[in-house]
Order: sequence, then C-alpha cells, then structure tokens
Amino acid sequence: MADDSTTTIRATFETRAAADLAVEHLVQQHGISRPDIFIQSSTDQNTVGSRPSGGDASHEDGARHDGALEGEIELSADIAASRFAVVQRSLGDAGAIRVSGR
Repeated sequence: MADDSTTTIRATFETRAAADLAVEHLVQQHGISRPDIFIQSSTDQNTVGSRPSGGDASHEDGARHDGALEGEIELSADIAASRFAVVQRSLGDAGAIRVSGR
C-alpha cells in the first residue's frame, strides 16, 4: 500500500522574486495547484523581502528606499510526504534560505 500522507513544507526567501520563482517550480515541476501554495510575510510586518530585487534594485544607487523591506517571505504548501526531499531541493534551487517541514 502506498503512503499517501501529506506534510506542510515551508521555505523562507529574501525576496519576493525568489518566492515567485519557487511557486513556478512547484506548479510546473511538481504539479502542485497554485491555489494550494501560500505566500506571506514571515513577520507581522508587510514586506517584499529583506533585500531589494527586480524593480526595487533598478535605481542609480542600486536600490529603492521606499519598499517595505521589513522581513523575509515565507512560502508554504501541503505536499505528499514521500516528495519532501525532491521539493526541498527544488525550493533550494529557487533561492530558499531555509526549508522545513512539519
């Protein structure tokens, strides 16, 4: 009998761009439905991450200073427990600085 248990995987990213890339990895490479993937601030503050990226870094000095760089971005999704290691690697490839499961 196959193990059909699920686990919640959580990954933390420094930028919203990296979190968005991770969502695409989960959807396209692992078949996880987009509505089953959640992105939120890892703190109680609004944030786009802890460092500038993309449009935030396009000014002369290299970064915008009006963005909400208040903390890291957390991505979470329920996945098959048997796929934890492969999804963990994929999140790392997308730029996760921490990945954990429960």
